[in-house]
Parts: sequence; C-alpha cells; structure tokens
Amino acid sequence: MPNPEDIQTFLSESRWKDRFDDEILAVAQSFVGKVKNLQIDPVMDDGAHLSATIAGEETEIDWWQTNGVSDFETSCSCELGSFCHHSAALLLRAAKERDASRLIGKSSPTQLAATLPSARDLLKNPPPDLERISFEPRFELRVTREPTDRQIQLLLKSLGQKEPDFWISAEATVIYGKHRSSLRSAAPDWVSPITLENGQPALIQHDSGAEAAAAQQLRDTGLSSLQSNSSWRFLLQQKSGGTKTPDRWFPDPGRVPIDAFWHQFRGEMVERLELAGWNVIVADNVGHRVHQADPERWTNSLSPGDGGWFSLSVGFDVGGKRYDLLPILAELLENDFLEETLDRPDNGHVYAPLPDGDALRLPIGRVRRILHHLAALIDPKFPDRARLHALDAVALAGLGELGLGTPPDLLELAGKLADFSGIDPIDPAEGVQATLRDYQLAGFRWMQFLARHGLHGILADDMGLGKTLQTLTHILTEKSSGASRGLPTLVIAPTSVVPNWRAEATKFTPDLRVLVLNGPERKKYFRSIPHADLVLTSFALLQRDIDKLRAYPFHLVVLDEAQHIKNPRSKVAQAACKLDSSHRLCLSGTPVENHLGEFWSLMKFLIPGFLGTEDAFNTRFRKPIEKDGDMERNELLKERVAPLILRRTKDQVAKELPPKTELVHLIELHTAQKDLYETVRATMDKRVREAIAARGIEQSQIVFLDALLKLRQICCDPRLLPDDFSNEVHESAKLDYLTDLLATLIEEGRRILLFSQFTTMLALIEQHLIRKNVAYLKLTGGSKDRGKLVEDFQSGKIPVFLISLKAGGTGLNLTAADTVIHYDPWWNPAAEAQATDRAYRIGQDKPVFVHKLLCQETVEERIHKLQQEKAKLAAGLLANADISARLDAAAVRLLLDK
Repeated sequence: MPNPEDIQTFLSESRWKDRFDDEILAVAQSFVGKVKNLQIDPVMDDGAHLSATIAGEETEIDWWQTNGVSDFETSCSCELGSFCHHSAALLLRAAKERDASRLIGKSSPTQLAATLPSARDLLKNPPPDLERISFEPRFELRVTREPTDRQIQLLLKSLGQKEPDFWISAEATVIYGKHRSSLRSAAPDWVSPITLENGQPALIQHDSGAEAAAAQQLRDTGLSSLQSNSSWRFLLQQKSGGTKTPDRWFPDPGRVPIDAFWHQFRGEMVERLELAGWNVIVADNVGHRVHQADPERWTNSLSPGDGGWFSLSVGFDVGGKRYDLLPILAELLENDFLEETLDRPDNGHVYAPLPDGDALRLPIGRVRRILHHLAALIDPKFPDRARLHALDAVALAGLGELGLGTPPDLLELAGKLADFSGIDPIDPAEGVQATLRDYQLAGFRWMQFLARHGLHGILADDMGLGKTLQTLTHILTEKSSGASRGLPTLVIAPTSVVPNWRAEATKFTPDLRVLVLNGPERKKYFRSIPHADLVLTSFALLQRDIDKLRAYPFHLVVLDEAQHIKNPRSKVAQAACKLDSSHRLCLSGTPVENHLGEFWSLMKFLIPGFLGTEDAFNTRFRKPIEKDGDMERNELLKERVAPLILRRTKDQVAKELPPKTELVHLIELHTAQKDLYETVRATMDKRVREAIAARGIEQSQIVFLDALLKLRQICCDPRLLPDDFSNEVHESAKLDYLTDLLATLIEEGRRILLFSQFTTMLALIEQHLIRKNVAYLKLTGGSKDRGKLVEDFQSGKIPVFLISLKAGGTGLNLTAADTVIHYDPWWNPAAEAQATDRAYRIGQDKPVFVHKLLCQETVEERIHKLQQEKAKLAAGLLANADISARLDAAAVRLLLDK
C-alpha cells in the first residue's frame, strides 16, 4: 500500500500543474466545487488510483512513484480525454484534503478493476508465475511528411507552416529487445505487458529514468509532444476514432518558423541525437536538406552599372546548381529571428534557404559582418537585391570575408571618402565674378566631387553662408568644362526666392543664359529650355508643369529649400522625383525638421532605393532612433549618408561674424487673461481627450491643433480669438511688454525685425506703432514688392520691420537689422532660426540680439521646451548628438495639462 504522506506531498506540490495548459487550469478552478465521490485506491505498493464524478464526467488519475519520483496519467469521459479541466479540478480538490489517508481504500478492488485497462489488471493482480523481463532501452526517431486533414491544416497554419496540406512530424519509439512502444512526453508506466513467443504473458520492466531523459533530449532540440497539447491530443484521438495513437513530436510553436526549424534540425540536431545514441531516420520526401558551404570556393565579382550603382555577385555551387549568395542572404533578412541568429557564438551556423526548399549552412563567424552590413544596406523587398550603390559597394569591398576584387575607380572613391581632403582642388570657372571664401571653395569642390563620381548630395550649410553662390559656381564650372554636355540646369525654389536666384546669377555668373519660368505666359518659353544654361521655376509651378518639364533632360536639378518635398506623398515631392537628370542636389539648412521620414523623402529624390523603401527605413532606422533612442542605428545612418551631406555652421566657418545673443523673456499673463486661458484650456483639453479616446491620436490632429491655436492666440492677444469665443478680455500682457521693449530698443537706435505667426497680430502691433508715430514696414504673404520693402529697410531710415514668419522666413537679406524679436514661438526651431538668419548672415557687422517672448506657465513655454528637443533630431544626423524627439500622445498631454 502506498504511503499516504507521499500522495499528500504530490498533491500539495504545484509541479503537477506544469502538465496542464494555462487555459485548462484557469477553467478548472470553477469545477473544483463540482467534484463528487472523490476516492483514492492503492495500486500495488507504490501507486494509487484517484477517481471522481465531475459535472457528469467520469474522471480518473493514476499516480505512481519510481525511485521516489512521482508521476501520473489522467483519463476522462469528456471530449479531451486526458489532462482536461476535469482532471485538473480533481487534483485541485484532492490537494485541499489535509489527510489523504481518509480517502484511501473507499472502493472495492472489483469496482476498481472494472475501470482499468487489461494492462493495469496485470499490474494489480499479476499471476504468481508472471515473468518480468529487462532490456537495455534503445531509442528511434522517424521523421515523416504526410498529408493532413482540414482540422490539422488549420492548426498548422496557426503555427506558421507554409505548406499545410502536408505536415512534417516525428514519431519517437523506445525499443526493448524486439518490443517497441511509443515514447511518451511524460514519464511512462513503469512496466508494460507483452506476450512471449510461447504465448505466455509477461511484463517488460521500463527504464523510466532513461525514457524521461530521452524525452528531454527531444525537447532540447525544439520538439514538443503533441500528446501534451490538449487541442492536438483531441484531434489525434478524433482522427484515430478514439483509439490510442502513437505520440507525435512537432516543432515548438512560436520558437522559429517551421521551415527554418527543420533546416536547423537536419543540420545540427540529427547529429546531436545520434551522438546521444538515437537512431534517426528521415524520410526522403521530408526535404529540407542542408548543404555545407565552402567560403574558400566562392567566386566574387563587383561590376559597375548605371547611375553610380554596382552589381555584386557571390557565386557558389550546390549539387551541380549555381547560386548567388546575395539574394539568398537578403531573403534571410526578412526572418524575424535574424537578430537571434547573429547573436550565436562564432562556432554556430546560420541556415540560408535555397529556392528549392533546401538550405545553405554558413559558418556564423564568417558571415556575421556580411549580415550586419546587408541588414543596413539591402532592402529585402527592393526588386534588385544584388544592386548596390557605390557607397555600399565601397563598404562591402572592405570586408575580407567576401574577398572582392574591387574595380580601380571604386578604390579611388573609397580613398577619397576616407579623407575628403583628397578631393581634387578644382578651380572655379573663370566667369565666376566673386572671390569664394575658403569654406565656399570647399563646398564647390565637394559638389564637383559628387558630380565626377555619379553621386548626389545635400548642401546643408547654415542660412547666410552662400549656398546659392557655391551652387552657381558649380553650375558654371560644369558648363565651362563640358561636363554638362550642353544640357541645362533646373533650379526649383520657393516663389519668393526665385528672383533672388536670378539676381545672384546675373551678379556672380553673368555668362549663364538664364530662363525664368513664371506667370501665365511661361508656357510659351518651354521650348527655350534646351537653349538655356540655367532654368528657374518654383515649387508651386513644378507640380503644375511637371508633364512639360519631365520631357526635357537636365544635367543637374537643384532643389533650394529642399524641405518643401519633406512629405513623400505630396504632389510636389512626387513631381520632383519624375524629373530627368544625371546629377541632383538639395540645398537646405534644415533637411530634418520634425522627423527622419522627411530626410528619407529628400534621399528618395536624390538616390531612389539608397535607404530602401519607406517601410524598411522606418523599421530599420526611424523607429529605433526616434522611439528607442538606438545610438548604434543612429551612428550607422550617419555613416551611410555622411559623404552625401556637407554641413557647416556659422560658428565653424564665419569667424568674422559678430556675436549673437538669445534672450528669453517670460511674461506673466494678466489676471483676467489667465482666467480666460484656464477656462479655454480645460474646455479644449476635455475635447481633445474625448477625440483621442474615440478616434486615436492620428485622427485627432485637427482637434488638437485647434486647441493649441486658441491657447496661443490668448497668449498673444485675446482679441485674436474667433467671434464664437466671445469674451470681455481685451488686454494682452505680452503686447504691453512688447510696447515697453520697443520703446527702449528704438530709443537705443536699434534696427528691429519683428516676426509673428499671425498676420492679425501684426495688424494689432501696427495699430500701436501708428498711435506712437513709429515708422515701420510690413511684409506678409499679401505684400507685392518684396524687393522694395527690403531696400527701404536696408537704407537705414525705418527702425521696425513687421514680418510674418512664413512670408519672411527665407530669401531676404536684412543685415541692417541688429535686433530680432519672435513675438510667438513655433514648433520648428529651424523656422525660427531661418527667420533670425535674415539679419545674422554674411555681411552682418553688428552684434545681433534675439528676443523670444513667452508667456509663463502656458503652452508657449512648453512649445519652447519641445523646440529644444526637436533641435536634437537634426543634430543627431548632421552632428554628433542623438535623435530622440517626436510629437506624440505624451507631447499632447504635456501641452494641454495644467
């Protein structure tokens, strides 16, 4: 008779719960109270039989001990059959008994025998002369591929198998002498009945320890027993009509893709099992064969193509077939478990799938660096996976693992990219009517370098450092040297900046034949495009005229203020990408304003495919950098684009510029203004939160921006609020502060640029200046003669220039000013910086003071903080800072919370 304390210990320990699915255990809790007629009957000396009726189902559990180790099996009349919620409920109920001995022996041996199979009869009442036989166990694993039925197909699909009409599984067998039985996933019965050759019954003594160890060896390979999964067990029993079926082993769901598992199983696990003593048999139709790659026999080639692209081939032979390694590894990059693969030790392997379903076994230590580079350089979804840009080819050519023979021109490019001082010291064309500063000469030579090597880039100098002059010098030199082959250059700029290009070309490069396309009469000049050297048009007209412009080949296309194409889905961005040119340049002091997706859009115009598809770029760079602060990805992106971006700041190159001082003025709202602000803030905060809850952050942008607009209007002047927000507040603390500040600055003889987002605010300031008899000028989007306004201010007679930020943020040279006032903050710090640079630019000889007026403890002060964070976004790509800021739900809460 078993020791009741042993049964009690087994029931009280929770290890038995590991044999049940979590869902089964959760359901079992509600069935504990339904357990009826619970009883425990002894089986021989060290076993017991538990039984009960639970919700109309007859449930039984057989428990035994082997060398002091407990194990059990369950059976039930429910549809699951075993390890069901009824069985778990029975064990949970029995575990509540403080004294299990009071439940032992309540049923008669006759009743018990009726519920047991014949094998258990033999175990319980063995004949006196029943022979017990012992053999050394042997283990066999047979892997087969078989057709499936509909129910198994659904489960296979849920586990990720690509070919659900067939399934690959393994049958594990334990062999004692000539007798075979299924190796169960749990510890087996300790004896099994057999019939000897003479017809007499006998018992085979199982080696439960060896069988448990063998089952664990299978689990260590990644296989799991289908019998241990209730859903699979039910299906197998249905499929077999309820009879006992051999246990099947299948890859552990969710661990790795099914095909990848069987490649690794055949490449590594078969050998591991055979070394442990297993006989492993794999049927011919299983496939997933693994071929050993010999890197020493790879044949490599790197050949130049069109447009600065190269074709890379790494060839090898398998079974008489020729394969190219690059597209195979690119396919491997699509697998989610790549990072886990790369983290394996150097003596591990990676299995690259071949087109026929087999795999190539590659030593991970040999290909780790190749995979790391390909993960950054190649978009698996890009049509031509073997096409590399010259910059990527340079990087891969330096990998000893590939042993590439590098073309001479690529070696030259690699040397110059390593040290930009090696760029040829080309002199500007004689027709340039200007003396370039050293940094401007370097910028011109960088453009020449890009053109000579079929590269395209972004000149990202600070505003006021002469990007236009450097580009005109490059254009004229291309013409004079014959490199342009007689083709014109097309420059696309903001409407307000086009006249500046014409004036600068007339002044510095008079030898260029300039054609300006503007106004309703422009269409009759399209036929003159081939006869011009420099064609000027605006972003606004580009999208209207793209069908005409794309018909003409250009040597060079230049986008000035290239951030105009930061949205890749905008019509202007799509139109720019359709232009036909052999060389492309972007001019922008702010290639990254809000997020890295804007930079991707510029690079799509310059070199389509260099940063992959937008989705791939977001996955590999934008999300890790912006959301996760991944410095490694940040550095990798910087390294890739560094040769294509030239960035100089005023502090670096314009040493002759006077100092610039920024002053932030925090202004406290008037009491009535503060009450109005809080009332509107609470109302709009509730409205925004309701919108976000109903539609999500992305679909609530309009509501959010409307809320911010009203709060910003209150900070500037409550009179800016729309009529439906009727209020009795007509005073503005900020306007009062500005009044005093202007009086002081004008008395000091300062020349002032005053910027605001709101033209209506400028109108209120204008009324104040009129009352005070202060001379002023005003520039907004409705102003006609910008040149005359600039000339009048530069003459030094008028002290104040009122400018709307959008109308005056670019294309103006106002070095007569020594003071800049930003009446209200804007999201984009680059936009404010560009406005400031109307005064702080080459030619300024006076110290410049920048005043920022912010209402304290309001949305304005918080916008200023977000500006500082956004500035890191551009710095992370163009300098040495990190990229970490973006406007999201957290920013919404920051701006609207009290």
